[in-house]
Amino acid sequence: MEWLKDNDMPYRKVPLAQDSIYHIYTKSIAGYKIFNYAKDYKRMIETIDFYTVGDPPCKFSLFLQKKNKPKSNIPQPYSLKSERIVKLLAYCIMPTHIHLILQQIKKNSISRYMNLILKSFTKYYNVKCKRKGPLWESRFKNALIETDEQLLHLTRYLHLNPVTAHMVEKPQLWHASSYNEYLMKCDDKDKICRYDDVLDINPTSYRKFVEDQISYQRTLKEIKDLVL
Repeated sequence: MEWLKDNDMPYRKVPLAQDSIYHIYTKSIAGYKIFNYAKDYKRMIETIDFYTVGDPPCKFSLFLQKKNKPKSNIPQPYSLKSERIVKLLAYCIMPTHIHLILQQIKKNSISRYMNLILKSFTKYYNVKCKRKGPLWESRFKNALIETDEQLLHLTRYLHLNPVTAHMVEKPQLWHASSYNEYLMKCDDKDKICRYDDVLDINPTSYRKFVEDQISYQRTLKEIKDLVL
């Protein structure tokens, strides 16, 4: 599809490895507060889900316009599991930045994916706020996750971000992260992460694992090299 062809896609100088799992981090320019309302967080969550599909039927903005129309012939992209280009394992959206844990399924797919979600949200935000220009720093940062232990500790780090920033007292109160998915506390229709074949999560044990370490969030040695 022509609209997917972007000549300025931010591919990495060192390509990310296929099938590997990465902590992906991107932030706003000059610490600009991007997410101010619940609808902004919701829009980004829906965007990061939509573009996991490698060949979506249209731009996300058009999909939103047509998905509720009875006569629309645009298919539901989330059902096309076999065509996903990245697998989303966990996420946390903060007022000025985004954390994602992604598994790269196809060559250069994380770069392509990040390009699509960031451009999509920038267009939405600029129209809504009547502004122009870039919204994000030019390149996202990434760190390779090499062990299951690193991955588990990193999910905890992501899910505790809002608590560390004193946005909420408990991570389950922050609805712009995947924490409630891990606790099985949200409806199936709201689940966008696919970690079952990578992590064996028991909701009760995981909650204890996360919340017992709230005061240690900034000093978790297991992920010090992965915290971007």
